[in-house]
Amino acid sequence: MAYTVFALKWRPKGFDEIVGQRHIVLTLKSQIQNNKLANAYLFAGPRGVGKTSTARILSKALNCKEGPTISPCQRCSSCIEISQARSLDVIEIDGASNRCIDDIRILRENVKFAPVNSRFKIYIIDEVHMLTSEAFNALLKTLEEPPEFVKFIFATTQPHKVLPTILSRCQRFDFRRISNMEIITQLEKIVKEENIEIDKDVFLAIAKSSDGSLRDAESVLEQLTCFSKGKISLREVISLLGLVEQEVLFQITDKIIHKDAQGALALFNTIIEEGKDAGLFLNHLIEHFRNLMIAKITHANTKLIDLPEEICQRLLEQSEALSLEEIFSTLNLLVNTYEMTKRLDSLRIPLEIALVKLSHDKKVNSYLNLPLKPKEHLEDKPVTPLKQIEKNPSLPNQPSSNITLEEIKNAWDEIIGNLSKIKMSVATYLNEGSPLHIHTNVLTISFPKNYLLHKESLERKENKAIVEKVFLDLFKTPIRINFILSKEIIERPQEKEEYPFIKSALETFRGRVVDEAKDK
Repeated sequence: MAYTVFALKWRPKGFDEIVGQRHIVLTLKSQIQNNKLANAYLFAGPRGVGKTSTARILSKALNCKEGPTISPCQRCSSCIEISQARSLDVIEIDGASNRCIDDIRILRENVKFAPVNSRFKIYIIDEVHMLTSEAFNALLKTLEEPPEFVKFIFATTQPHKVLPTILSRCQRFDFRRISNMEIITQLEKIVKEENIEIDKDVFLAIAKSSDGSLRDAESVLEQLTCFSKGKISLREVISLLGLVEQEVLFQITDKIIHKDAQGALALFNTIIEEGKDAGLFLNHLIEHFRNLMIAKITHANTKLIDLPEEICQRLLEQSEALSLEEIFSTLNLLVNTYEMTKRLDSLRIPLEIALVKLSHDKKVNSYLNLPLKPKEHLEDKPVTPLKQIEKNPSLPNQPSSNITLEEIKNAWDEIIGNLSKIKMSVATYLNEGSPLHIHTNVLTISFPKNYLLHKESLERKENKAIVEKVFLDLFKTPIRINFILSKEIIERPQEKEEYPFIKSALETFRGRVVDEAKDK
C-alpha cells in the first residue's frame, strides 16, 4: 500500500474532526439542518487551518447518499470520491493556475449542466484571490443567480484581494490560527495512533514553530520521525528547526533582572554558536516579554498566553521581579532593535547592544549584590511629595538658589543614575528627554513629539514625585518639573500597529491606536 503523508492521512473527514474552528462548524451544521444554504461561501484564513478540508466536508455533507446531513456516512460512493478528490460533481480548481477570463468562461458554460450522480454540483476554487479582475467580473452573474443545483466554495489566504462585488455575493467565514494547545492535543493523538516515541516538550516546540498551522505542525512531526532513529527528543527538534528553547528565554530574562550583562552576552554567544538564527531569537524574546506583560496583568491566564500551565506559572513568577513599566521599556528597546536590524547587515551587533543596555547599569548599585527576590530590588521606594517637603521645616529645604541649565545638563548622568537606584523605568523614560530651560526653579524637560508614552508616564503623580525628590537631594533646593513635547520627531518604527507586542495587545483587547497628532 502506498505511503500517505501525515497531513493527508490525518486530514479531517467529518465536521467533528475539524480542529480549532468550532464557530464555523456550528454555523454550517445549523445551515444544513435548517436547509438554509448559501449559493456561495468564502473561506478566508491563514494556510493550513482547514479551509479546503472544510470545503470537502461540506461537499460530502450535501452530496452524501444519506444527506444532506451533518454526519456524512464516509461509505457511499459520493463520500469516497470527494475524499479522494476524484468526484465528477465536486470540481476543485486552483485559482493560481486557472485565473484567466477564458477559464471562467468555460466554468460558466459547464455550470448549466446538471450533476452526474449527485445532489449538487460544487465548485471549490482554492486561492481565489489570484483570479484576474476580468475573471471575477465574468463570474459575477453566475455567482449571484446560479442554477439551484450549483454551489460555490472559495478559499483564500488574502481576502482583501477579492473584489468587493464578489465578497458581497458570498457568505464569509473567517478561519482563525489554531492555538498551540489545540495543535498539541492533535499531535498527541497522532503520536499515540502512530506509536511514535517522543518527549513531551517536543509538542510545544513543534506547535510554536508552526505559527498556528496544523498542517505545518503535522509535516514537522513527520519529518522528525524520519530524522530521528529512536525516541524524538527536544534537542533533535531544536537542531532540526533552529528554534530557541523556552528555557533559554527564561534564563536570559533572569540575566536582565539580575543586571548580569556578562552572563547575558555569554548566553547569547552560546545561542549563536549553536547555529540559532539571531532574528528568530529576537522575535522569541519579544514574545516572551509580551507573555510576561500578560501574565502580570491577568495572573497568567492560559487563554491569552496559549502555553502549557506550568510555563504560564513560571511566567507569572518571573513577572513579579519586574514592574509593568520595566516590561514596557524592555519591549520598546527590543522593538527598536528589531527595526535597527533591518538597516544593518549584522543582526548580532544590535542584539548585543540591546542586551547590554537591558542588563547593565551605568552606576554600580548596591542592590545588585543582594540575592534576587521578587520585587526586592525593583520595588518602588516611598518618596515624599515635593509639596510635603516644602511644608515640613524638619526636611532639608534651603532657600532657592539660581540653578542654571548648564548645571543640570552637567549633572544629567548623575540624575539618571540616582533615579535608576529608585525606579529603573523612570530613569529609562527621563533619559530620553532633554533639559530645555529653567526659570524660578521650574525646569522644563522636552521630549520628541512621538515620545508621548514617556511624557505621560513621568507625569504620573508618583513618578513625578520621584524625579523631583532626586533633584532636591542633588541640588539641595526644591525644583518643580514640567514635561513638554517638542515638534521634533525621532525616527522610530513606521506605525505602532507594526509592533508585534502592541499588535497582540490590540487583538487581545480589541482596541485601536489613536494618533493624537492627527486628531488635533
